[in-house]
Amino acid sequence: MSTRFRFVTLGLVVGLIVINYLDRSAVSYAVEPLEEAFGITTAQYGIISSVFSVGYMVAAFLSGPLVDRFGCQRVLLAAVALFSVTTALIPVAGSFAGLLVVRLLLGIGEAPAFPAATRTVSRWLPVRERGVALALCGGVAVAGSLLISGPLLTWLMDLVGWRGMFWTLAIFGVVWAVLALALLRDLPEESPRVNAAERALIRSGQEPEAGAGRSPVRWRPLLTNRNLWVVAGGYFAWGFMFWGFMYWLPSFLSGAYGLSVEQAGAFSIAPWACGIVGALAGGVIVDRVYRRSPRIRSRFAVMGVALLLAGCSLVPLAIAPTLTVALISISLGVGFGFITGGIWWVAAIDAAPDQPGSAAGFADAAFAASGIVAPSVMGFIVSSTGSFTSGFVVMAGLAVAGALLMLLVPRERAAADAATNVTARS
Repeated sequence: MSTRFRFVTLGLVVGLIVINYLDRSAVSYAVEPLEEAFGITTAQYGIISSVFSVGYMVAAFLSGPLVDRFGCQRVLLAAVALFSVTTALIPVAGSFAGLLVVRLLLGIGEAPAFPAATRTVSRWLPVRERGVALALCGGVAVAGSLLISGPLLTWLMDLVGWRGMFWTLAIFGVVWAVLALALLRDLPEESPRVNAAERALIRSGQEPEAGAGRSPVRWRPLLTNRNLWVVAGGYFAWGFMFWGFMYWLPSFLSGAYGLSVEQAGAFSIAPWACGIVGALAGGVIVDRVYRRSPRIRSRFAVMGVALLLAGCSLVPLAIAPTLTVALISISLGVGFGFITGGIWWVAAIDAAPDQPGSAAGFADAAFAASGIVAPSVMGFIVSSTGSFTSGFVVMAGLAVAGALLMLLVPRERAAADAATNVTARS
């Protein structure tokens, strides 16, 4: 009888991503105490928020090769140590400059999570199980953490104070590291908790060109990979919508409809709840579609249709709708967008199965870049026009452009490509 320890490994990765998003969003709930304690301005707070994405983008691109070279456990333990320490340092940073450095290091520390998650899933799960697994990592864990962050973090602030909130989150990271040290292994063959039947099941569902062990990154095939560039472009398009709503949704609801902060926060729950539903649906859909049509383009087709629906869902926002219509429109847009949540990582593995961590890092860097661009562009549009309308038009336009990219540009990987990958690796 086969063991099922691969799902324990998946649970560890999902838990890490939830901790990541709680850590990175915690600062937004401590704006006033930080401004009072360290004398920073609102404008400086905006810079502190943006610098996280700068560190994250650079480190995401570099952490993929590190994961492929040294394995997930080593890289993740080092990353967790870094982001736990930096989270604990936020309450004692002392100044704007100190917070700037700490947030930059936090972005660097959190960057390896998704490249490591992608490589772990590619080595621990057969192809037919990856859609749901990566939907849990890239969709449900992200949307779920944003859904619970408000109630959880405000409760912690009431319980232990704003400084205690950051220190508690740092402890979460330490607890995860202890569990990972005991349970997480780079490969099923390295874990004593996986029996022969489960190892055989996992091996039978791997791509022929997927390398079993660690290997140095090969840059030329990575940077000339057409499908990987398509993944990066589409992920940037979805990321613009994701980051735009993450940073500006409460402000939009408050400014356009006169809601209080508490009311805006309550109404903001609906889109992220739809994101969880969309992410789960996307994982199930992509796995079923792949079983019926085991071609790379089938995954891109699912993502393309989802992005197209997400973009079209935002059209009502261009005509000053009622609060109800606006909330339905945004929720549908986020829900359809999150259908792609985990498929980006599946598509990254498809594009470069012999370098899954590096491929994921490349895609994640594009997503992080949208995290730098979206808040700034939306802020510029709002300050110059006094309205969010043009920002929503940009969101919808990018989503449609990303959809066309996913539907028209990808190509199937030829057998000769796979043979070349195997030869170059050996």
